[in-house]
Amino acid sequence: MAWQVTVDKDKCVGDEECVEVCPVDVLEMVDGKAEPVNMDECLGCESCIEVCEEDAITVEET
Repeated sequence: MAWQVTVDKDKCVGDEECVEVCPVDVLEMVDGKAEPVNMDECLGCESCIEVCEEDAITVEET
């Protein structure tokens, strides 16, 4: 099972909470915004969605 992680750069405020909560380091900060860099590692746990108060992240099964 694979997961598609998307970050809406317009909504992202760069507080890094999603980066810190991800158990497998899918996200990292790039130019002050969260960026999915290791999508192959995504577990689909949606922890990043839960901590993002701006609703900037989506995780979809592919």
